[in-house]
Amino acid sequence: MDNSSTGIPVIIHLQTSTVQDGERSNYVLDVEGRLVQIGETLYLRYEEATDDSDETATVTMKILPSGDVQLTRNGSNRSRLFFSNGKRVQAQYKTPFGTLAIDTVTPTLKLSFQDSPFGGKIGIDYFLYAGEELLSEHQIRLQFTV
Repeated sequence: MDNSSTGIPVIIHLQTSTVQDGERSNYVLDVEGRLVQIGETLYLRYEEATDDSDETATVTMKILPSGDVQLTRNGSNRSRLFFSNGKRVQAQYKTPFGTLAIDTVTPTLKLSFQDSPFGGKIGIDYFLYAGEELLSEHQIRLQFTV
């Protein structure tokens, strides 16, 4: 795999499901992205539309050798979420109104990769909490291929 800072192009298929206040919303995105490997860490980067359809956010999934995943979204609202299988992890969500302290609880985190053609699957089920209050439930299903 290319270790340069530009990485290699990949095709990404993303499906997310969110339950908040008893209502489910689903999102599907098919987009081109880039995959970079630095040491044993993989970085998967792509652009997605934000709630304000005139803007895009850069999303980076950092896949650590431990199997943990860090999701960073840079746009008008910035967030950095950490997913560690079976653990509760503190995170921050930055909005124009200030920074919110939130926690992610990840009951399920699955990663799988294939060599030919190179690609992978990421499955993350997580809950977002503010203190002891459950804010929302999420599922991420992402597939990428070279």
